[in-house]
Amino acid sequence: MKVEQISIFVENKSGRLAEVTNILAKNGINIRALSLADTADFGILRLIVNNIEKTKKLLKDNGFTVGQNEVVAVEVPDRPGGLAGILSALQGKDINVEYMYAFVQKSDGNAILIFRFDEIENAIDTLRKAGVRILSDEEIRRL
Repeated sequence: MKVEQISIFVENKSGRLAEVTNILAKNGINIRALSLADTADFGILRLIVNNIEKTKKLLKDNGFTVGQNEVVAVEVPDRPGGLAGILSALQGKDINVEYMYAFVQKSDGNAILIFRFDEIENAIDTLRKAGVRILSDEEIRRL
């Protein structure tokens, strides 16, 4: 099960991040998870939102460069070693974690982490075989 994520290229200057969040707020878009990485000239804002198509249109209409890709939402035990257990399941399977970030809300008392894998289908299959709960796009948007 994959989750759709939006990536927005944001100029690395004062006010641009506020502009993105204000556009979303004024249009009823709820940010469920986010990650921001920067370089000297721009940042990449990655979002999981409640309405992906509306978000893409709003941001493109306001001059932002927007991409969309697939990530995996993984339920992780919220205790010491929880993440280590997930990553251990992937060890030796030739799967690279490109990046990850945390979700805003928990699921049944467990943390939720968003992963971008280089081999997404292999990662999903490996984690399922290890008994890891993968959340669907629909489940994530309902939280």
